[in-house]
Amino acid sequence: MKKALLPALAMTALVAFGGNAFADILIGVAGPITGPNAAFGAQFQKGAEQAAADINAAGGILGQQIKIEVGDDVSDPKQGISVANKFVGDGVKFVVGHFNSGVSIPASEVYAENGVLEISPASTNPQFTERGLWNTFRTCGRDDQQGKVAGGYIAANFKDAKIAIVHDKTPYGQGLVDVTKGVLNANGIKEVLYEGINIGDKDFSALIAKMKEAGVTLIYFGGLHTEAGLIMRQSADQGLKATLFSGDGMVSNELAAIAGDAVIGTLNTFGPDPRKNPAAKGIVEKFRAAGFEPEAYTLYSYAAVQVLAAAIAKTGSADDATKVADAIKANGPFKTAIGDFGYDAKGDPTRPDYVIYEWKKGEDGKPTYFEK
Repeated sequence: MKKALLPALAMTALVAFGGNAFADILIGVAGPITGPNAAFGAQFQKGAEQAAADINAAGGILGQQIKIEVGDDVSDPKQGISVANKFVGDGVKFVVGHFNSGVSIPASEVYAENGVLEISPASTNPQFTERGLWNTFRTCGRDDQQGKVAGGYIAANFKDAKIAIVHDKTPYGQGLVDVTKGVLNANGIKEVLYEGINIGDKDFSALIAKMKEAGVTLIYFGGLHTEAGLIMRQSADQGLKATLFSGDGMVSNELAAIAGDAVIGTLNTFGPDPRKNPAAKGIVEKFRAAGFEPEAYTLYSYAAVQVLAAAIAKTGSADDATKVADAIKANGPFKTAIGDFGYDAKGDPTRPDYVIYEWKKGEDGKPTYFEK
């Protein structure tokens, strides 16, 4: 009896007094792992997992290893809240995610109430960081930044176009088009149509008929590649010759798979291609060697883990996410795979940058997006 009791007591003492020395640092990765936006979920997961692997191989953070826990929100706000609650229950204090602004915003309130820091690689709606919460950060820019770039470009290059503004009724899609619309209207350009669609719609014949009747030559779209690709393909099939211009929701080569050759000439805003950053060269090679192309938000997710790791190291502990949040705002610039940047008091990076991309055929004959 005594021989059995002593090891048990020793194990209890190890957990009570020495457990922290061997604890993992849990980082949740939340996004659409399945569903129509799974391409972006894969980018989030692959980016975070590779960052964790690289940091762990270099000794981890404060001698502790990062452990990634994945949550699938399917781009649905209700499911996002379920993922958030599960992370809280599992003891996750740091989350890389979510993808959709309409998911990140409600999920961030669950996190804020439970001491969890959220850093999104892709949620661009301004309200994500405008509500005064302590815990919201991003590695991407904001829609009020990319909308200004898009609106300025259209005003300079399509001033005589007949413009249809179309959005998917989400915080991201409608938020983006409304900023762009404001810039256009301020430049004396008035759209001929302003329409909303529903996520998951497959038949856009009625919308296209309206655009044909109005003589539309440019469609500014707020939404994701899933609906955009169908609008492009069906517009081409129904004889509407209009350029589609959109935001960062287009940065997946799946857009070309949906739209076919109708994608050629499409324009969108996004940050400068992080794959071309010298700091990311070795990381990009690792992804490609593993058969994964680190496009779009892959390196933004990788960078989010880097920011967390640097701030935790600066704080000296991963126990209190509020202190880590303070460290993110007080320190920087942080060296990351997408460049060096710091944070303002809201949790936005101080290096906003958006450029214009055009979809063309590459050397392999397949359409993809290139910086103009």
